[in-house]
Amino acid sequence: MNRVSLSRSRRAVPVVAAAASAALILAGCSSSSGGKKAEEAGNNVSAGKASTPRMTIAMVTHAPAGDTFWDTIRKGALAAAAKDNVKLIYSSDESAGGQANLVQNAIDQKVDGIAVTLAKPDALKAVVAKAEKAGIPVVGFNAGLSVWKEQGLLSFFGQDESVSGQALGSKINTTGAKHALCVIQAQGDVNLEERCAGVKKTFHGKTDILYVHGTDMPSVKSTINAKLSQDTSIDEVVTLGAPFALTAAQAASEAGSKAKVATFDLNKDLISAIEKGSVQFAVDQQPYLQGYLAVDSLWLYKNNGNYGGGGEEPVLTGPAFVDKSNVHTVAAFAAKGNR
Repeated sequence: MNRVSLSRSRRAVPVVAAAASAALILAGCSSSSGGKKAEEAGNNVSAGKASTPRMTIAMVTHAPAGDTFWDTIRKGALAAAAKDNVKLIYSSDESAGGQANLVQNAIDQKVDGIAVTLAKPDALKAVVAKAEKAGIPVVGFNAGLSVWKEQGLLSFFGQDESVSGQALGSKINTTGAKHALCVIQAQGDVNLEERCAGVKKTFHGKTDILYVHGTDMPSVKSTINAKLSQDTSIDEVVTLGAPFALTAAQAASEAGSKAKVATFDLNKDLISAIEKGSVQFAVDQQPYLQGYLAVDSLWLYKNNGNYGGGGEEPVLTGPAFVDKSNVHTVAAFAAKGNR
């Protein structure tokens, strides 16, 4: 039975909606599993480590090589897999065609579920439909919030990139910035484009877009350096990933620019940069949580018929600001590679 027909049979079930508001939560919360491990009699669903039959889940992303953001997603996925008695097959390809081939490989392996990012959804639409036709449940995460329902996915876990961009734009209004440069490291990636569009929507000053080759960091640095040297009115650089923020800070320093740097996404080196003040703040979408929930949701669907967001609304994992006021609360987790 496909997602649409199941949705119709659930009309009496209340919709669990995750509100997409610009009100931001502070990062740094953690949880622990206290209490007794209890197993529900009859359905074999455990609150501790699962004793359910082993299942295989494929996670297919558009991660570029060397981007530590995706290491954090993978750690979350592996944590859920260990708890749920899941064999996780992780693969990635930055190109849309390559990613589609990886989804097809998962179908051919007859996996029990697929978690996929839809950075370029049109290129993946046909192969996602093949998976669903083969009876393989598919969830989306990180990229594809605007299309996950129309492509028939069970659930989606991530942040609303437009909302997060607007939140960042509003925040830099308070810093006195007048001219922002939004740096996009992968042209055509819907998540990245939506972030910069959101910044431009709420930022009261001028916003320019700069495209760089994200897989060539020396080129990223020289391109930002050249832009800042050419236009000295730029006083804010917005990057869309932690490694690019660190590179932008170096480029601004070398160019003798007055521009400050703000970014999306975290890693442990960026935490240190926020503490030192070379980067103002980051918008955290909690990638560990995205990876964890994507895998756990497929296990819950198979073993208990659950749908994240009721199968009707996305489950939002961000945005959350991390700045000097609260960076200490996430530093220990970031040092472990979990934030």
